[in-house]
Amino acid sequence: MGLFDRLRGDDAPRVAFFGIDGVPYSLLAEHEDEFPNLAALADEGASGAIDSIVPPESSACWPSLTTGKNPGETGVYGFQDREVGSYDTYVPMGRDVQAERLWDRVTSEGRNATVMNVPVTFPPQRNVQRMVSGFLSPSLDKASYPDDLESTLADFGYRIDVNAKLGHDDDKTAFIEDAHKTLDGRFKAFKHFVEQDDWDLFFGVFMTTDRVNHFLFKDYEHDGEYKEEFMEFYRKVDRYLGELRNALADDVTMVVASDHGFTTLNYEVHCNAWLNEEGWLDYQDDDHSGLDDISGDTKGYSLIPGRFYINLEGREPRGSVPQDEYEAVRDELKSKLEALEGPDGKKVAQRVVKKEEAFRGDHEDIAPDLVVIPNHGYDLKSGFKPHGDVFDVGPRNGMHSFDNASLYIDDQNATIRDADLFDITPTILDLMDIDFARDAYDGASLL
Repeated sequence: MGLFDRLRGDDAPRVAFFGIDGVPYSLLAEHEDEFPNLAALADEGASGAIDSIVPPESSACWPSLTTGKNPGETGVYGFQDREVGSYDTYVPMGRDVQAERLWDRVTSEGRNATVMNVPVTFPPQRNVQRMVSGFLSPSLDKASYPDDLESTLADFGYRIDVNAKLGHDDDKTAFIEDAHKTLDGRFKAFKHFVEQDDWDLFFGVFMTTDRVNHFLFKDYEHDGEYKEEFMEFYRKVDRYLGELRNALADDVTMVVASDHGFTTLNYEVHCNAWLNEEGWLDYQDDDHSGLDDISGDTKGYSLIPGRFYINLEGREPRGSVPQDEYEAVRDELKSKLEALEGPDGKKVAQRVVKKEEAFRGDHEDIAPDLVVIPNHGYDLKSGFKPHGDVFDVGPRNGMHSFDNASLYIDDQNATIRDADLFDITPTILDLMDIDFARDAYDGASLL
């Protein structure tokens, strides 16, 4: 029983979705005694590990999760994308997402949607009930709609994101405190609007889980210095999710999901440094810092995370690889990537995916030619500034994984098996009794 009764006569079923960015299912499932609220959700509904997308990077994942479509349809492939026919790059924002969002579909049915802290939603849309944009938003006042929402959020100590720079310190105390403050503010705001009970779809994301994983995940997996602090943070996440579940009215189904899994990070791999060493990437001069600095002798380059592009004649401004040599050159690069080993003697790539295997849609023109899904332990970096070593160790000790994302659905009719991120949007529409064509999404309802 929720804290507030439904005031209006519309008895159509509703959904409250809570994102827990980057939380691996194994973490939650293997510690049911530590996380009793999620364990209860699994026991009374359905839960399981699901796959992420190619590539498993939050800026690409959340547009796909909230549209049910692959990056070829959303037009967002990662944190940094390339302009068509240019070496200019940009950071995708909400308006760059080309596919219909879940909340747009809900709104088109004359129903209300509250959307809070979803990455890649800035600037906030004005066709929904209320929205505060998430990751990449410049400030709370600019990220909030309607305009008076910002003052309400500020009263709760709401912050768009944790101060990740604090995680670079050897002493993680300040970072952990900041993570708790960010989580607390997010929960207070979520609970306030959940209890307001005037929405048909509530869609909110806890981003701080991803930040904690980046800097403490190795401590968790290998009994490090901050393992207990890591577990205590997640106990609070579980407790907050339990309180949110208890606040929901009887006509609301709760869904909890992450956009990718997580694993211990051992080595950063500087892909453009490797391409340079291998003779695939060259620069116009020694003072280089961006994609536009590559020379006409370049055969291939990389953008994060693990996206590789052939410098193709007719597509790139200074393309050096003729169209009739594209397949052979791409196959050669694929073989080299599959053979690449780290300092520990392990293969960097779990698999190398060709673009036609992962992407389809109207926005394939900026799709990477190859995407490396790394083995656990590796993070693929792609800066263009001079970098001496291909492999090194940075301040983070945890990294995204394609496998082992989390999904919980508070409905015993749900079956989570061989599922992935694309299934979430059609499942939510099905839970809300909103009709859709089976071929409208890359996924399918799990009901």
